[in-house]
Amino acid sequence: MSAPPSAPRVLVVDDDAVLRSVLRDYFEADGFEATPVGDGPAALEGVRTLDPDLVILDLSLPGMDGLEVFRRLRAAGCGTPVIMLTARAEQPERILGLEIGADDYVAKPCSPREVVLRARSVLRRSAAAAAASSGAAEAPAVLRDGDLELDPRAGTATRAGAPLPLPPREFALLERFLSRPGELLERDEILRSVWHWEYGDPSTVTVHVRRLREKVEEDPARPRRLVTVWGRGYRWDPAR
Repeated sequence: MSAPPSAPRVLVVDDDAVLRSVLRDYFEADGFEATPVGDGPAALEGVRTLDPDLVILDLSLPGMDGLEVFRRLRAAGCGTPVIMLTARAEQPERILGLEIGADDYVAKPCSPREVVLRARSVLRRSAAAAAASSGAAEAPAVLRDGDLELDPRAGTATRAGAPLPLPPREFALLERFLSRPGELLERDEILRSVWHWEYGDPSTVTVHVRRLREKVEEDPARPRRLVTVWGRGYRWDPAR
């Protein structure tokens, strides 16, 4: 089935030929343009040549595993949304996928229809985030707290005058906290405002908060700026 020219493009990366074929058929039936590939190097080449709107990425791949593929994509500046697939359904694998920045995660065995629905959801969130960014009437002013400085318009952050390397989600998370000092931000509210998710896994927020603490706290194990409000969420305590 051929997709219309405006159809979203999805790259399906899995070493199981049967699953690749089934996912391709389901995506094309839902109006996507789907391209299946079977290993890590082919995935990198597919992203480079096809410029997909979304990647479905299995973690267990020959030649190069999915985590390494994902790291290389992000290191190269590719921000294409990624949904990870894995037969390893244990919690550590799931958290690892979220921790390195995957947009969603589906454990095998999975329903092909569920994967398509998750893909639609991820694309809607990405579109909403882009619209919110481009449609803002005026970007907020530079935000400062102690030795931290964040400029949303320039997309830069520094600590004690030195550049602070923050992936997009951590940058948006820090911006949210700095713009609401002293307020309790519940995890659900953070998912809506930073991820643009109406529903999602709160552990996504937990993982990103932990990573952000490693960059803004003197002692991440004993945070003084980004503190936990147990059972509810987090609060940014401004410098005195």
